[in-house]
Amino acid sequence: MEIEQYRKLIKLIVEKHSEGNNDNGEIETQIAFDLERDRYLMFHVGWCGERRVFGCVIHVEIRLGKFWIQRDGTEAGIANELIAAGVPKSDVVLGYRSSYMRKFTGLATGLI
Repeated sequence: MEIEQYRKLIKLIVEKHSEGNNDNGEIETQIAFDLERDRYLMFHVGWCGERRVFGCVIHVEIRLGKFWIQRDGTEAGIANELIAAGVPKSDVVLGYRSSYMRKFTGLATGLI
C-alpha cells in the first residue's frame, strides 16, 4: 500500500469509531487529523455530572511509512483493523509498548 492509501484507511477507521459513540449528551466524541504531520486522533470531552471528562481514545501516527499506534482504547484493536484491511504486520508498530516488548508482538518493532 502507498502512503495515500494509508492516510485514507486510518481516517476511515477513526471516523468509524467516532460515529454513534455518544452515550451521554454531555460527553462529545471528537476527532482531529493533522494531515501535515500524519497524526490521527479521537478523544472524548465533556462532563459526567460534576466530573470533567477528557481523554484520548485513539492516537495513530504515520511515520516512515508505518502506522505507529500511540494510544488504542478500542475494543477491536486498531492494529487488528489495519491488518484485516490488508496492511502488512511489518507496517504496524505498537508505539504504546516499550521497544523491548515490541519484539514479542509479531508486529514491527519500529527499530531501523
